[in-house]
Amino acid sequence: MPFYQYFNGEILPIDSPVFKTNDLGLLRGFGLFDYFRTYNGVPFRWNDYWQRFENSARLLKLTLPATQGETEKVLADLLAMSGENEVAFRFVLTGGYAPDSVNVVEPNFLIRTEPLPQDNPAGRLKGIKVLPYEYVRDLPEVKTTNYVHMVLMAEEMRRQQAADLLFHKDGEVSELTRSNIFIFSGDKLITSDRNILNGITRRVVLELAASDFEIEVRPVTYREVVTADEIFTTSTTKWVMPVVQIGELPVADGLAGKRTLFLQEKFENLITGWGR
Repeated sequence: MPFYQYFNGEILPIDSPVFKTNDLGLLRGFGLFDYFRTYNGVPFRWNDYWQRFENSARLLKLTLPATQGETEKVLADLLAMSGENEVAFRFVLTGGYAPDSVNVVEPNFLIRTEPLPQDNPAGRLKGIKVLPYEYVRDLPEVKTTNYVHMVLMAEEMRRQQAADLLFHKDGEVSELTRSNIFIFSGDKLITSDRNILNGITRRVVLELAASDFEIEVRPVTYREVVTADEIFTTSTTKWVMPVVQIGELPVADGLAGKRTLFLQEKFENLITGWGR
């Protein structure tokens, strides 16, 4: 069966056109999104994702056109109509149609049902390469639709066989383009708390690690990262992904670290039983 989408109160086939050309998301790049998936037919950490979506909307001063309960019913319908056991959901909230191309009148709310992501599963075993990139996102707590730097660097990443960009500025590391970053210094697990999106997978990993490692959530320097014993990144699609090279510099011995693989296994055990 085909996937469907929800747009401002209607459920439509996924290939149906929905946005008019005077939407502020198109004209001004004024919009936000979120992205999550199901495990065993149950949305993963649904309350956390909704709270983050609400927070992004609040920071952009956009009114949500539906409640959490109303949206939850839409998700159930979209999953049932997909005919799939597991799906991903992409929320998009834009500034809506603006006759003057500036002021918000009424936001547009889209929910897309999508196939499950395949974000480099081999990388979870052997690790990935990232490229250092001097940049800090505007409004980092907001999951905006602005990914211009990632798109501009896509060809260079392919050329260098890199999977992502590592954002840093003034000697401090924040995040990757679509995921959070962790480092191990011995048995100490460290992750940044500034200029980052508060990732849900990041939160889960911090919970899973609390009983096994000393944890520090604080600003992280670029020097700490390039001299770390282990590095990994976390996201909805990456899960727990080892980082084994930064530019031309290998991380430690250039292999996925044992502590990283330990947390990766804990996370995979959690999602295997999710909703059961």
